Amino acid sequence: MDGICTLANDRVYDQVVALLNSIEAIAGKEMPVCIYPYDDNIAKLSLEVSKRSSVQIYNSRESIDRWDDFAQAAWDTHPTANQIWQQAGSKGYHRFGTHRRYCAFDAPFDRFLYMDADTLLMSPVDNIFNLLNSNDCVVYDFQHKDTTHVYTVTSPKLATVFSPQRIATEIFCSGFYASKKDLFTEERRKEIINYLKSGEAEILYPMAPDQTLINYMMMRSGCSIYNLALHLPKSEVTGCCVTSSHFKNQDRILYDKGKRLTYIHYIGLSSRLFTRVCEGENINFPYRDLFLYYRYLHKPEKRPQFTTKAKAYNQPRSLAKRIMSKLGLK
Repeated sequence: MDGICTLANDRVYDQVVALLNSIEAIAGKEMPVCIYPYDDNIAKLSLEVSKRSSVQIYNSRESIDRWDDFAQAAWDTHPTANQIWQQAGSKGYHRFGTHRRYCAFDAPFDRFLYMDADTLLMSPVDNIFNLLNSNDCVVYDFQHKDTTHVYTVTSPKLATVFSPQRIATEIFCSGFYASKKDLFTEERRKEIINYLKSGEAEILYPMAPDQTLINYMMMRSGCSIYNLALHLPKSEVTGCCVTSSHFKNQDRILYDKGKRLTYIHYIGLSSRLFTRVCEGENINFPYRDLFLYYRYLHKPEKRPQFTTKAKAYNQPRSLAKRIMSKLGLK
C-alpha cells in the first residue's frame, strides 16, 4: 500500500490541518496518511484525526523506541555535537524527535511519501510512486546547491566518504522524499552505527540532525536517489520553496512560469507564525492566502478576516518588545 506521511505534534496543528486538506484536495480523500508523533503533545491532532477515516497517528511504541535508540546511538558517536548543541542553547539532543519520521521505514506503508508539516501538496504524486519501482528514494528539491546544511563541509573526512560527484547529485532536503518499507533493516542500522563509530560521524551536520542523518543513511547504504530537479528537462523543473516570490496562484494551485508545482514548502517560517495568523493576528507572509485556503478548506467561515494593514512577518521587533523579551515578560 502507498501512502503519505508527516511528522507533527500540536505545536504545528494548523499547518498539519492545511497539509491534510491539500492532500485530500489534490490526491483524493482515499489517500492514506500517517502522522508520526514528534512527542506526546498530540491531543488536538488526535481529535482532528478521529474525524478523518483515511488518516492515522502512528502508535507503535516498539518502532518509535527503536528509532529513538538509533538516533541517540548515532549522535553519541559524534565528537562535538553535544558541545555545539549546548552552545546553541539546546539541552540534551538537539530537536530530538525529528528523526521519528524514519518510522516510515517500518510501517504502515509499503511505499511512502514523507512531507514536512510545513508543506502543501500541489500536484498528484503518482509519478513519484512510479519512480520508486526503479529507485530507493525519490526527491524533488535543490538542497544539492547548499551542502552546508547537510554535511560539515569543513571536515577533511567528507571527501573520503563521499565523492564530490555524489554530494553534488545525491543530497536532498528531508522535508519531502519518497522511499520504501524495510529499507533500513536491523543489520543495516548496525552497519551505519559502525561506520559512524569508525570516525565518519564528524561529517554529520549537528544543527540539522534528521536531515544530515537520513542523507548519510541513504548514501552510506548505497541507495539509489533520484532527484526530479536533476532529471527533468530544465523547461519542466519547478521550484518548491516559499522563498521563491514569482509563483502564480491559479485556482489555489501554484505555478512556476506556467509549470505546476509538486509541493510548496514554507521552509524557514516559524510554526508560531502560522498559529498567530490563525488566531487572528494580521501578519503577512509569502503565499499566506494559499495556506489559509487549505487550512480552512472545510470551515471557510472560521477563516480569520483581516481589515487592517498586515504586518510583515519578518519586520524587526520594536525596542519595547525586545526589552520585554529580555526581561522575560513576553
